[in-house]
Amino acid sequence: MTVSSSETWQSRYYSAQDGLRLYYREYGPRDARGVPVVCLGGLTRNSRDFHDLASWLAPARRVICPDYRGRGRSAHDSDWRNYDPSVYLRDVKHLLDVARLHKAVFVGTSLGGLLTMGMAVLAPTAVAGAVLNDVGPELGTRGLSRIVSYIGKDHPVAGWDEAVAALRRLMPGLAGQPDSLVLELARGTYREGDDGRLHVDWDTAIAKPLRAGGGPPNLDLWPIYRALADRPALALRGALSDILTQETFEKMGAELPDIRRITVPDVGHTPTLAEPEVRAAIAELLDVTEARCRNGYQASAGLV
Repeated sequence: MTVSSSETWQSRYYSAQDGLRLYYREYGPRDARGVPVVCLGGLTRNSRDFHDLASWLAPARRVICPDYRGRGRSAHDSDWRNYDPSVYLRDVKHLLDVARLHKAVFVGTSLGGLLTMGMAVLAPTAVAGAVLNDVGPELGTRGLSRIVSYIGKDHPVAGWDEAVAALRRLMPGLAGQPDSLVLELARGTYREGDDGRLHVDWDTAIAKPLRAGGGPPNLDLWPIYRALADRPALALRGALSDILTQETFEKMGAELPDIRRITVPDVGHTPTLAEPEVRAAIAELLDVTEARCRNGYQASAGLV
């Protein structure tokens, strides 16, 4: 492992089990008493998306924010077939071993929420609690088509103003958001290239598995979702989301009656996790999780 320091976090690199060099940010003191948090981003996203949340959480706990293979500072995989959720899950599980994390609350945005559900099956004792940010066991076809349509190619732009405009075109759910917020999103989307232009900060080959199979595999994810039943859990939905439909959101509540559900108004895919009602709910979930961890068990009920 190699380490470099920043003002509020440490940049760390480690080798995946297949040897690929992967990156994560680590916030907070290693000896913090609060339950750790692992933040898992969306399909094309990276650790920078969680800087604000992680900085808010870090005084009381360790926060780990990885870049998946092919994103951000992690190396690109020479075999596009490895851009697969099963490989991402192995990478995350290996990261827990490398970081010596035995138990954490997982905050998963979009793809990260699906991986959070997967971790509850693959390593159930590691998932002390879960936040699913605008994702569920069924994915909206319109939103998926929109995402798949742009992730497989670069979208170079001349500067940050153009990057903000480009994101607004690609993501209609940003219509009501201020330029300052979209600029922060852009800084986690683009990286300056050798040509002086801004290029997408992911390997465009991540789209190949989706296109080769005609889209995401048609799997029944409800049994995986139900694996969260024995721990505190929070589900978030942007009211304008085209990935998590209202119908699926309601079914999630029926399947796990104890999960707390919050709809964030006037937001598409995804909530930023900075919304006051979201921060309050995350703080409550952490309090409940820590109380149960102190008692040495995980109760069968969810967040109450």
